[in-house]
Amino acid sequence: MKKSFLTIVSLVAISLTAVAQKQVSSKTQIKFFSTTPAEDIEAFNVKSTSTFDPKTGELVFSIPMQSFEFSKSLMQEHYNSKNFLDTKKYPRAKLKGKVNISDIDLKKNDMYEIDVAGELTIKDITNTFYEKAVISVVNGKVAISSKFNIKLEDYGIVFLKGKPSTNISKSVAITVQSEYINN
Repeated sequence: MKKSFLTIVSLVAISLTAVAQKQVSSKTQIKFFSTTPAEDIEAFNVKSTSTFDPKTGELVFSIPMQSFEFSKSLMQEHYNSKNFLDTKKYPRAKLKGKVNISDIDLKKNDMYEIDVAGELTIKDITNTFYEKAVISVVNGKVAISSKFNIKLEDYGIVFLKGKPSTNISKSVAITVQSEYINN
C-alpha cells in the first residue's frame, strides 16, 4: 500500500513538472500574405523555432528570414535584397511575447482565446504589439496560432516611388502556428 501511494505521488509530481517545463516547437510555421493590384504575394517559413514557458506565459519566436519560400524566384530575390529586407545583414526576426497564463488550464483539453503582448523585431527595429491568439491544449500538448497585420514602414521598409511603391502592399498579414513539446 505504501509503495502504491509513493508511486502515485511520484507520477503526479512528474506530470506536474512536465507541464511546468519550458516547451519547444520545431514545428513552427509562419506565413505572410499581401495583395496588390499587380499580384498577391505569399511566402512560407517552416524553419522557425519557438519556446513557450507554461510557468510565466512567455513566448519567443526566432525566425530565419532567408527561409521564407515564395512561388516565384524573383519575389524571393527581391525579398532578400538590400532594398527590401536585407536578409544577409538582418538574418533573423524575433518575436517575444507574454500571455496571461492564469487564464489557461494546461491539464484540460480546450481552446483559449488569449491576448499576447510583446515586441517584434525585424531589421533591428523593435515595435511593441498587442494581438489575439488561440492556445489549444490536446492531451497535454500545446499549440498556439495567431493572425495579425504589420505595417512595413514600422520596420524601415518604405518605397516612395517606382514600381515597388505600387506593387508592394503597405501592410502584410502574418499567420503563425506552433506545436510544442516538453523540453
